[in-house]
Amino acid sequence: MPVAAIIGAGPGIGQAVARRFAREGFSIALLARSKTTVEAATAQLTGVSTLALTADATDETALRTALDAAIGRFGLPDVVVYNAALVKPHSLEGTSLRDHLDAWAVNVGGALVTAAHLAPAMAERGNGTFLVTGGMPEPKPEYSSLSLGKAGVRTLVALIDQRYGAAGVHAASVTVDGPVAPGTAFDPRDIAEHYWRLHTQPPGGWDHEVVHTEEIGRAMRAAAE
Repeated sequence: MPVAAIIGAGPGIGQAVARRFAREGFSIALLARSKTTVEAATAQLTGVSTLALTADATDETALRTALDAAIGRFGLPDVVVYNAALVKPHSLEGTSLRDHLDAWAVNVGGALVTAAHLAPAMAERGNGTFLVTGGMPEPKPEYSSLSLGKAGVRTLVALIDQRYGAAGVHAASVTVDGPVAPGTAFDPRDIAEHYWRLHTQPPGGWDHEVVHTEEIGRAMRAAAE
């Protein structure tokens, strides 16, 4: 049975992606910092095997231990989704270096650790998908740490592709250009479709970034009605 591991399984995109892959019969490993969050996420999934894990994405040891627990239960994931992020208004002039580093640790550091832990084994196996939730296609000074972080994960995707793409690891980001909310152009159920499409793209036809704009979201909403 195929396996999806989702780091950052909070309400919104993380849980919508979990439900989307569960619909295809995937076993689902869900990781969040809060036990309440991850248990709420697993409660939404029926008819598939699930594993609820708690770890702080900024704690390298805890994150690697949780990833090993997922492998121990289900085997190496077929698809990994890094969805953890710290979304806070941070100005250029009013934010301390400590706050920037704390945000970077969530937005980029956890994704880097996850990739370093799983991508080599995916490459050795000859296949795997590594997806990151992106955002901020245009940087905003009032969200300086998030702008820097999302630029960082786009670069990380490129580095994973350069290092492991030829060995069969498909790395990509889903860049969300707006506030996620059900029933809007940024409905998480619609956004989750991008993750599924990226995972199912054949070698030679890989995209490395999908940008979900308001226009795309409205078109998806209209098609679903």
